[in-house]
Amino acid sequence: MSQKKPNNLLNFLIRVSLSVALLWYLFTKIDLEKTVDILKTADITYIILAAGIFLGINWIILFRWYIFIKALDLSASFFQAARFFFIGLFGNLFLPSAIGGDIIKIVGLCKNSSQKPRVVASVLLDRLSGFASIVIVSVCSFVFGYKYIQEPSLLLPIGVMAVVSFGFGGFLFNEKWYSFGCRIFNSFPKLKQSLMNLHYDVMLLNDKRMEGYKAIALSALSQIILAFIYFLTAKALHQDIPLIYFLIFVPIICVASSFPSIGGLGVREAGAAFLFTKVGVSTEIAVSLSLINFLFMVLAGLIGGGIYVVTLSSGRIQHHSSDAGANPKET
Repeated sequence: MSQKKPNNLLNFLIRVSLSVALLWYLFTKIDLEKTVDILKTADITYIILAAGIFLGINWIILFRWYIFIKALDLSASFFQAARFFFIGLFGNLFLPSAIGGDIIKIVGLCKNSSQKPRVVASVLLDRLSGFASIVIVSVCSFVFGYKYIQEPSLLLPIGVMAVVSFGFGGFLFNEKWYSFGCRIFNSFPKLKQSLMNLHYDVMLLNDKRMEGYKAIALSALSQIILAFIYFLTAKALHQDIPLIYFLIFVPIICVASSFPSIGGLGVREAGAAFLFTKVGVSTEIAVSLSLINFLFMVLAGLIGGGIYVVTLSSGRIQHHSSDAGANPKET
């Protein structure tokens, strides 16, 4: 435990440092007064509409995860999945970006499950379907929107996303490759067996491929809606930016925000500034777009924090009442 605490502290400091360093760099390159003026004149109607749609996206992503939970025959109710999903959104604000939320979902469901490898598999497949949809949406948008952008350099991040996503998926579903990769854990037989069990649970989806297609379709839908949210945010800032740009840039920004940071803060803004300035958008507008969407994330996270407090309190009440019933005090 004493060794784990310094490691956690170091991890936290690295994430804070990256977020602060990137934000400091961006703010030294932009006109802060102009950025503040842009935010002050934002159309609140568009902001509220975008925030409401953003909260709705999270339900789509929750249903995507629940598809894998049911496909793997996990004994978890929709309420349990929803609880840990939204608590995970709260964790995303402080833990290592989206990975932190995944850890919360895994730990939460594993507490009352004897099918721990399947729980991990459900979250892993959920994450993989998300990356697959990011690649699909960004590639399709780039192909159909190239005549508007004509920026060949965007092929590099899109290509890297495609290779990593489909390469990892191929590795995960190929028993020969997976078994070969697990050989590095020969000195840790229990860990190796756990990893192999994870593979066997993932392979259960081979007989339920339609469920995987449904999850990817939901992921693609959520990516398109997220791009539309950025589009609405731009409208709120009185910007007339074609939707096709958001369909290409937003998936790339999502991947960038998964780098170790505080809720993707700093990394997301740097990505937005880099991409949107390529099509003539000012750095101030690009950073403002990203900061407003970060506030949407904070709102969703705070709702998750509220759910954690409410369900934790009710859980304790139920626990104490059951203890009182099982062990009545002697008089």
